[in-house]
Amino acid sequence: MATETSNDPKSVYDFTLKDAKGNHLDLATYKGKVLLIVNVASKCGMTNSNYVELNQLYDKYKLKGFEILAFPSNQFGEEEPGTNDQILDFVCTRFKSEFPIFDKIEVNGENSAPLYKFLKSGKWGIFGDDIQWNFAKFLVDKDGQVVDRYYPTTSPLSLERDISKLLGVE
Repeated sequence: MATETSNDPKSVYDFTLKDAKGNHLDLATYKGKVLLIVNVASKCGMTNSNYVELNQLYDKYKLKGFEILAFPSNQFGEEEPGTNDQILDFVCTRFKSEFPIFDKIEVNGENSAPLYKFLKSGKWGIFGDDIQWNFAKFLVDKDGQVVDRYYPTTSPLSLERDISKLLGVE
């Protein structure tokens, strides 16, 4: 199981998840940080641009209280077929990513990870509940509350203003 949670989560900090190496990580570790939570895939047409831009954001803001949490998912076109070790090797070797990569999960449907059920529970209007594709993004404030949701096609760098505002570094 990739995700464990309390019965009535109030924030993302109420979740404990497995990272890609199988270690349990309590998201309360990130209290006080701005988070960008992204479902990722290695073989998607948006992989290169998203990882390059996510790395740029991470490099710029990681020392200012920003963290990216990446969740591999194979639900869209089977574009994340590898094992966790293969995913880590790909992301860390090809893109030199330093942000946390978590256990592969499902983001939609009956087996959707509890974290993603929580993320999708906001009032998102035209988005509905479902994640549309790889690289959907959720911006979470320092209190662990989702403040915005972005389409998979949204460039990570276009979120910079929202991120810097939440960090107080405008």
